[in-house]
Amino acid sequence: MRFFSIAPAAIACCALIAACSDTPDPNDPSQYDANQGYGQPGQPGYGQPGYGQPGQPGQPGYGQPGQPGYGQPGQPGYGQPQPTATAPPPAATGTAGASGGNATPIPAPPGVAQMLQGLAQKETAGMRPDGAAFAGQFQQGQVLEQPFQIQPGRCYAVVGLGMGITELDIQIVLHQPPLPPYTAAQDQGTGPQAIVGGGGNCFKNPLPVGGPAKVIIRATAGAGVAGAQIYSK
Repeated sequence: MRFFSIAPAAIACCALIAACSDTPDPNDPSQYDANQGYGQPGQPGYGQPGYGQPGQPGQPGYGQPGQPGYGQPGQPGYGQPQPTATAPPPAATGTAGASGGNATPIPAPPGVAQMLQGLAQKETAGMRPDGAAFAGQFQQGQVLEQPFQIQPGRCYAVVGLGMGITELDIQIVLHQPPLPPYTAAQDQGTGPQAIVGGGGNCFKNPLPVGGPAKVIIRATAGAGVAGAQIYSK
């Protein structure tokens, strides 16, 4: 009778041992399954499904554009921060009228004409106006040209002034074809007033014949209205 009571217990123990032996050991390297994404032995997270699969959304180690680790294995820059685009610097802009151009011709304002007459009394004694006064509306760097016919044996002076213009310059340019144009005289002062051939030092035509010439006034600095008057004797 004792023999039959021990036999069922022994059979149950054997079945339990067999069932336990079918459970895989997660720490056994032979149980590694590449489809489960297990890590490599000796690496953090070894044995955790999905760990260490770069490029898989929602898994540890998945990078975002511009972050370390972004990219695909085997491609340049994998595991490195990716460069980000930078906006080009804004283009530089200039000041209106600073590069030159032509001023807008206007009738000489009464105030400018009166001041030119007062200036001429001191600088062009004994000389008479050669034509009418001329004027223009200037931006900085712009010029105004006034053609006139220079006569042989005559002496010339030009007086000019600006309102709102801080540096005004005047030139007398001769052009006798086939010779190229050249600057025959120019003012030597600074400021809003410019005088060529003033103070008894009028400019005499160096050629034995007359010919085309022009007075050029320039708003070298500042903007506003400028006028000038040619005198001769």
